[in-house]
Amino acid sequence: MPRPRSLTHAQIASAALAVIDRDALTGLTMRAVAGELGVSTMALYRYVADREELERLVVERVLGAVDTTPPAPELPWRERVEVLVLRLRDTVGAHPEIVPLTLTHRQGSPGVLRWSETVLGVLTGAGIEGERRVIALRGLLAYVIGAIQLEHLGPLSGRGTTVIAGLPEFPFMAETARYAAGVDADREFRGGLALLLGGMETRGPG
Repeated sequence: MPRPRSLTHAQIASAALAVIDRDALTGLTMRAVAGELGVSTMALYRYVADREELERLVVERVLGAVDTTPPAPELPWRERVEVLVLRLRDTVGAHPEIVPLTLTHRQGSPGVLRWSETVLGVLTGAGIEGERRVIALRGLLAYVIGAIQLEHLGPLSGRGTTVIAGLPEFPFMAETARYAAGVDADREFRGGLALLLGGMETRGPG
């Protein structure tokens, strides 16, 4: 009998992510990941206990790849936060199917902790402290997660925008939808982020 193949958590996480990218989140099963790795399902159970552990590995595989290097300190604080937020969006947005998993498995994730620590450092330097800092960080995380889901599931370029634009019984929605048709995903994200950061303005340094 051949010797069982030795696997690392990094290999398992990459295989699970490949399954999700190809078959969506509903396709994530122990059997599918084992097949991606070329091993039996029973062999995979030697390394991970269940699907929940697979999910945690995938989340950390993605979030751990986010660049958390502090942006250039000479930049204004809003620009530094924007850099960090865009890094998170670009990394997670490349695998939009995993966004629901980030809601349940981000707690304790080293990747999220590193990103959050860097963001909090920038916010603190800008004079945003105490409860305002709590709300600011949570607001940024909520914005990124929500924006990725909207872009993936209900993009402004989708058919829904065209339908809403033709509903005379909802005049404000219809007019807004007509404008929305000309807004691409990047402009939408950056515009919303600018509004959010504008609400955090403070007299502190930075």
